[in-house]
Amino acid sequence: MSKIHAAITAVNGYVPDYILTNKELESMVETNDEWIVSRTGIRERRILKDPMKATSDLAVPAVLGLLEKRGISAEEIELIIFCTSTPDMLFPATANILADKIGAKNAWGYDLQAACSGFLFGLTTGAQFIESGKHKKVLVVGGDKMSAVVNYQDRNTCILFGDGCGCVLLEPDTEGNGLQDAILRTDGSGGQFLNIKGGGSLNPASHATVDAGLHYAYQEGRTVFKFAVTNMADVAVEIMERNNLTANDVNWLVPHQANKRIIDATAERAGLPEEKVMVNIQKYGNTTSGTIPLCLWEWESQLKKGDNLILAAFGGGFTWGSVYLKWAY
Repeated sequence: MSKIHAAITAVNGYVPDYILTNKELESMVETNDEWIVSRTGIRERRILKDPMKATSDLAVPAVLGLLEKRGISAEEIELIIFCTSTPDMLFPATANILADKIGAKNAWGYDLQAACSGFLFGLTTGAQFIESGKHKKVLVVGGDKMSAVVNYQDRNTCILFGDGCGCVLLEPDTEGNGLQDAILRTDGSGGQFLNIKGGGSLNPASHATVDAGLHYAYQEGRTVFKFAVTNMADVAVEIMERNNLTANDVNWLVPHQANKRIIDATAERAGLPEEKVMVNIQKYGNTTSGTIPLCLWEWESQLKKGDNLILAAFGGGFTWGSVYLKWAY
């Protein structure tokens, strides 16, 4: 009996139409294009402008497109794991809202919150249900409407984030492709440096929390940058070493798109040249849980069966991790 791996059999993505450029941000906060590009690598980001639309609305077109690509109906999906830091509401889960919108009547599901590492955590969790034989079709969605929690008067954060959503379908594979290994880590002592303080049971929404700006994303940039550079690079190298992979064996590095300098540092540590690194931060900024699946979606046509991919991320929590997977189609 050959081992069952959880393989990605389809990928899709969606970004809203509205493009927020660095030039437009110059009119909102004290910043300029050159400064943003040199510090972050970001030139523009996509924004979901409609105030009546939420994170689930980013996911619907992404998932419907995925189902069409794979030639299956929503009713065949057994589990939905929705990785997000910006759920439509505290409950019900955005996974449940999505299931209703797409007609996934036979699926159960839940939201997974690990900030920018969410997609890796969700991918690894979803894989367990495939590997155990419990399910045959698991949908893992990574999406965020970061514009809903960004303060466009805070130049430290508003330049970084965008809205977007990516999704993958996991199915069983007996040819040795799919998820091979994962290293996932958290350090809750980092929570003070990257968070949204308001809206939970600690600081429930009130006039005071709104006035104090506690419902916006807060980041102590320098500390987060330092942690991210070290840990994301370390964990990518660690998973390569654990699986006896050299830079020559790795076809693609798929890094979380938080900052071009963090991506470059990770690639350098792994010994990977620029042409093996997926980078679209210049177009989309940091879409939090959306970055890695959006990369897979954009590069899908270049991926070949059996390709070795190293996925790496770092996020609030602190959370970080790396996944080694073999592309299945």
